[in-house]
Amino acid sequence: MAEWTTRQMMVTAIARQIEDHKAYVIGTGLPLIGATFAKKTTAPNAILIFESGMVDGDPQEVPTSVSDLRICYHSSALIPQYRYFGFKSNAYKKDIITTGFLGGAQIDPYGNLNSTAIGDYHLPKTRFTGSGGANGIATYFNTIIMMQHQKRRFCEKVDYVTSPGWVDGNNGRARMGLPADRGPQAVISELGVMRFDKESKRMYLSEYFPGVTPQQIQDNTGFVLDVSRAEQFHLPGLEMLEIMISKVDPQRLMI
Repeated sequence: MAEWTTRQMMVTAIARQIEDHKAYVIGTGLPLIGATFAKKTTAPNAILIFESGMVDGDPQEVPTSVSDLRICYHSSALIPQYRYFGFKSNAYKKDIITTGFLGGAQIDPYGNLNSTAIGDYHLPKTRFTGSGGANGIATYFNTIIMMQHQKRRFCEKVDYVTSPGWVDGNNGRARMGLPADRGPQAVISELGVMRFDKESKRMYLSEYFPGVTPQQIQDNTGFVLDVSRAEQFHLPGLEMLEIMISKVDPQRLMI
C-alpha cells in the first residue's frame, strides 16, 4: 500500500466511476488521467467527450489539458464550441451522455457546488471564473465531483449555487424543475470517496484511503458526515499501478 501515492489512489477511484460503453464529459486535471487509465484497463470502449469539443479520443500520452491535441488520437469528431454546447443538451434528451466530472470551491452536504464567489455575490471576498459549462452538466447529467478536502470547502451551505446537486434533499431537484433522475453520484477527494444516500440524498463517507481514518475525514468536513458505512478503499494489484505509471503518465506530469 505504501507504494501508492494519494494522487494515484484518486486516479484509481476516478477510473472506477467509468463504465464500459458509456459516455462521459471529462474535465481538466486528474479526471483526464483517470479517464485515460480506465480506457487502458477496465473500460476500453468508454466514450470520452472533452470540453474542447473532441469526442471519443484515446490519448496515448497523458494530456495536459482538454485542449491538448493528444486527445485527438482516434477521435470520432471535433465539434466547434458553439455546437458542443448544443450537443450536450441534445445528448441529455437522447440519453447519450451518462456522467460529467466537475469541481468547485465549495460543496454542501447535497452536492451543490460553488465556483462563482466566496462571500456576498455583489461584494465577494473572492470572485472565481464562474460556471463555464458546469451548470449545464450538473443540470442534465449525473456528476462525479473532485474536491480538496478542507472544512472551508466542505461547508454546510455554499455561498452561491453555481451548479446544482440534489438541492436540499429528496425531491429537491424536481421541485426546482430539474431532472430528478440525475444528480451527483460521488465526491472524490485526497482523503477518500463520498457518495449520496439514496433516500435523503445527503453525502456520506463511502471509502477512506489507506493511511486515513474516518475521523480525519470528519475533522476536515464542515458538516456532519455519516461515516458509519465507510470501508477502506481497496487498491488493485501492482500490475495496475505499473500500467498507470508506464502507459498513462510515464513522464509523471500529474501522478
